[in-house]
Amino acid sequence: MSRFARHLERQDGPHNPFPGLQALERKLGHALPHRIGSNEGLDMPHRALAARFGHEVANLARTYGDAEAWQVRELLARSLALPMEALLIDAGADSLMALTLRALCDEGSTVITSAGTYPTWSYFVRGQGCRQVEIDYASGPGHLAPDLAALAEAARRERARVVYLANPDNPSGHLHGDADVLALRDALPDECALVLDEAYHDFRDDAWEPAASAIWPGVIRLRTFSKAHGLAGLRVGYAIATPETHAMLMKVRIHYAVSSLALAAAETMLHHPDETREHVAAVIARRDALSDWLREQGADVLPSITNFVSLRLANADQAVEAHRRLLAEGTLIHRPAHPALGHLLRISALEDALVPGRLETLASALQSGS
Repeated sequence: MSRFARHLERQDGPHNPFPGLQALERKLGHALPHRIGSNEGLDMPHRALAARFGHEVANLARTYGDAEAWQVRELLARSLALPMEALLIDAGADSLMALTLRALCDEGSTVITSAGTYPTWSYFVRGQGCRQVEIDYASGPGHLAPDLAALAEAARRERARVVYLANPDNPSGHLHGDADVLALRDALPDECALVLDEAYHDFRDDAWEPAASAIWPGVIRLRTFSKAHGLAGLRVGYAIATPETHAMLMKVRIHYAVSSLALAAAETMLHHPDETREHVAAVIARRDALSDWLREQGADVLPSITNFVSLRLANADQAVEAHRRLLAEGTLIHRPAHPALGHLLRISALEDALVPGRLETLASALQSGS
C-alpha cells in the first residue's frame, strides 16, 4: 500500500501551469529581458514602498519568486551535502505541515501525535479531516519527551497513515538521537510515514554535520529559517525527503507561496553561514545562563536543545497564575494550552530574559509555591 493519498497515485505530474520566468530561462538557456507575459504589476512606480523600504525591496515586490526556488535549493544542497531533488522550499514549517498532510492523507486517515506537542500540527490535522490519536509524553525526573515506543505501538494498533514527531520537541526541548528516531521509523507500518518537525535542528551540537541531514526513506524532515536564521516574518522553510516524496508533495504545493523577497533573504543568509552560527552560539549561551538562573530559583528546568527553556511547575493552576502575573506587567512567556502540558512555562532565550528583575515575578512564584 502506498504512503500517499490515493487520488495522487492516479495523477501524472507534477505540473505547474505557470512555471515562471526563472524556470523558463533555465530551460531555454538564455535570458528573457522583455517580461510582458506574466501579468505582474511591473510598471507600478512603488514610490511609497521604495521610500519606506528601499528600491531593492520595491523591485522584488513587483515580481513573482522562482517557483522552483532554484538558488535556495542549490545553496542548501551544497551546505547539507544533499541532491537538490531531495529539497523542497515552502512558506515556513507550518505550510510544509499542511502540505505533507495533503499529500499523505485521505479524509478520515489516522494521524498519531504526542499530546501537547506543537499545536499548529493538530490544527492542520483537523483541517484535513483526519482522525488524530494523541499519546501522552514520557515523564520522569529531569525528563519530559515524546514516547517513541508508545507512538509506534499506536501507529500499528490504529493503522495510522502518519506519525508526527517534533525533534527537538516543542515545548519540552527534548532531543531524541537519530538512532532512536530511525528505530521509530522502522517500527511503523509500511504505509505509515513519519513527519519529523525539525524546526530547532540548528541548535543541535551536530547540526552542520552531513549525517544530521541525511535522506531517510519513509521520513519527511521539516525545517525552517524562522529560528536560527531570524526570518520568521518572511516565512521560508524546507523539507528533506526522497525524490519520490518530493514529486508527490509538488502535486499539491502552492507554487508561489514563497515570495521573491523571502527567497532573496534566504539566499542571503545561506551566503553568510557564519552569521547564523554566531547567532546560534549566542542563543545557546543565553539558554544555559537562563537555565542556571531558573534552577537557582528552585525551578524544575527541563534539558533543552532549542532556543528556549521550559520549566515544570507543581500544577497547571500555579503555571496559569505565574503566566497571568507576568502578562499583567508586560512580559510575555508561553504556557501550552493543551491540558496535558498546562503545568509548563516556556521562555525564549533572548537577552531580554536575562535582564535583572525581568522574571522576578516568576522567581517569587517559584519560591512561594503559588
